[in-house]
Amino acid sequence: MKGFVFHGPGQSAWEDVPDPDIKAPTDAIVQVGVVTICGTDLHILKGDVPEVRPGTVLGHEAVGVVVEIGGDVGTVRPGDRVLVSCISACGRCRYCREAMYGQCLGGGGWILGHLIDGTQAEYVRVPYADLSVHPLPGAMASQDAVLLADIFPTSYEVGVLNGQVRPGDTVVVVGAGPIGLAAIATARLFAPERIVAVDLAPTRLDAARRLGADAVALVGEDPEQLIADLTEGLGADVVIEAVGMPESFELCTRMVRPGGHVANVGVHGKPATLHLEDLWIKDVTITTGLVDTYSTPTLLRMATAGRLPTGDLVTHTFPLDRIEEAYDVFAGAADTGALKVVLGGELHELAVRAT
Repeated sequence: MKGFVFHGPGQSAWEDVPDPDIKAPTDAIVQVGVVTICGTDLHILKGDVPEVRPGTVLGHEAVGVVVEIGGDVGTVRPGDRVLVSCISACGRCRYCREAMYGQCLGGGGWILGHLIDGTQAEYVRVPYADLSVHPLPGAMASQDAVLLADIFPTSYEVGVLNGQVRPGDTVVVVGAGPIGLAAIATARLFAPERIVAVDLAPTRLDAARRLGADAVALVGEDPEQLIADLTEGLGADVVIEAVGMPESFELCTRMVRPGGHVANVGVHGKPATLHLEDLWIKDVTITTGLVDTYSTPTLLRMATAGRLPTGDLVTHTFPLDRIEEAYDVFAGAADTGALKVVLGGELHELAVRAT
C-alpha cells in the first residue's frame, strides 16, 4: 500500500509501505477513505516532535471502512464505516476510567502518526478499536465526519468546556485557524453574549464571522482595547488561546477579567512568560490539555442533526495520492487561504479489501 512517510525534519514522501496487520485482539484494520492534515503534522515535519521516528506514517484523523478485526473487538465489524479518533484508549487504566483518554497509561493516548503508523495511508491499524473508532450514520458525509476526529473535540473540550463558557459570557478566541474556528462554532452552543475573534489574517477573520463571531480584531488593531470597550473595562470572561505562541498566550492573560478563565488549546514549542506579578491577585484560572475525545459521540449526534458547521471549514480537497501537494497548500495557508484540507473520496466509491 501507499502511505505518507516522515523521514526526518523537512523530509517526507508518499511511498510504498507494508500493509498493516492485526497485532493484538483489540485491533481493527481500517481502509482509509478520507483523511485531513493537522497543524501538528506540520510541527512533526519541522522536527518539533522528536518522539516521531523516521519511517513513521503520519496522520491521526480519518474516516474509513473496517476490513478486519481482532478477536476481542465487539463494537464494530467488517464493512462498518467508522470515524477513526485521534486518541486511542485502552479503557482499563486509571485515566481511561476517568475519561481522560489522552493520558492513557495502557498504550493509548495520541499514538497514531506519533508513536505508531497513522492514518495518511490506504490502510491503518487502529489499536483498542472498541473505544477508538465510532460507527457513522449513513447520512453523514465523510468529509464532514473527519473533522470530528480531532479539531472539533479538541476545541470543544480543551477550549469551550475547560474555559467554562456560560450564557451571557464574553468569549475571546485568539487564533482563527481551524481550531479557533471550531471553538467559535462550539462556544455558540452555550449562548454567550458575544464572541470576539483575534487573528493576524483578514481572511481568517472573515471566516470567523461566517462561523459566528460577533466581532473581530486584527492583532495590530489593539484587541485589548476593543475588549475593554466592549466590557466596560472588565475584560473577557473566557479567553481561548488557539495559536501556540508566547505572544498569543500572554495576550490572552491580559484580556481576561478577574475571576475569568484562560483555556490554552495551542501547541507551544517555546516557553511563554506567566506574569504572576499581575495575575496572582486576579483569581484567574488557566487550563491546558490534550484532547480526550470523550465528547465525540455527543458531537457526532449534533453534527448529524445539523448543529455543527463542520463542512464550512473545508477549503480544499485532493485525491489521497496528491497528499504532498495538499501539505504545501495547507502549510502555505497565508497565501492559499487554506483552513482544512481534506483528501480522499466518499467511501462507497472504494473497493473494500476482502477479509
